[in-house]
Amino acid sequence: MKMVASSKLHHAQQMIENMLPYESMLEHILKSFLASDVEAKGSITQARQVKTVAVLAFSSNSSLCGGFNANVLKMLQRVIDDYRAKDIDVIVYPIGRKVAEKVQKWGIRSAGTFTQLADKPNSIECAEIGRQLQSDFDNGVIDKVEMIYHHFKSAGSQILQDKVLLPIDIESAMDYDHERDLKSTIATEKAMEYLKKNQQARDYTNEKGTALNDNFIVEPDMQTVLSMLVPRYVNLMLYTALLDSNASEHAARMVAMQTATDNADELLRELNLQYNKSRQQAITNELLDIVGGSVNN
Repeated sequence: MKMVASSKLHHAQQMIENMLPYESMLEHILKSFLASDVEAKGSITQARQVKTVAVLAFSSNSSLCGGFNANVLKMLQRVIDDYRAKDIDVIVYPIGRKVAEKVQKWGIRSAGTFTQLADKPNSIECAEIGRQLQSDFDNGVIDKVEMIYHHFKSAGSQILQDKVLLPIDIESAMDYDHERDLKSTIATEKAMEYLKKNQQARDYTNEKGTALNDNFIVEPDMQTVLSMLVPRYVNLMLYTALLDSNASEHAARMVAMQTATDNADELLRELNLQYNKSRQQAITNELLDIVGGSVNN
């Protein structure tokens, strides 16, 4: 099982490494654009009174992967308890059989079953979920969307994330992400406002180049650009989180199987040592009985 998980991890790691630069740059472009242009900010970026929350929880379909599923379920339970304490309804999108079974057991409202995505990540199905979430958000059916998943940092480290997908949090998103390392210039909302007030063109340079500024030319119009960028951003964030979770699952299973193998080897060594000691003791007792009998005769 360790070798199978290692083989799957190699493939999943290549997929997430190929996807992260594109996802990171699209996120940076969109949020720099939203931060720099007041007209671009709409309902998609404005926090509102939360009455209903959609939570996407990413788990696996099978076990034997250490605390991978248990950590997701613990955080999901904590998030649900916090929202229920505030009298906020929660809708769970269970990605994976483990979280789907637990949601059904808890009696929590579920948006359906998406177990097939846990084994075979599919961008088309992620796009369908993204369109449904954005439609419900725009129509006021849900007021907030969160994702709970493991971010794959390395084969030995998977970081549990609780990330807000909608509404788009510009300020937090523009902070430098040390985990994903965007490799790009930082352009915060406060910096954009400063440029507008002073009407000065300032150059922000780093090893890669210059920063994005507020001189955006929008063609053909603002609504068309946002109608293309925002859905693509939502779909890409969902798909990246799915790839992150998939790679983290295989890494956790590989580590768990290696640990199980090491524990089994250690147990076998201890049992073998104990057997040899017992065998030697039995031989010693027999020899003592023989010697004692000879002396008595």
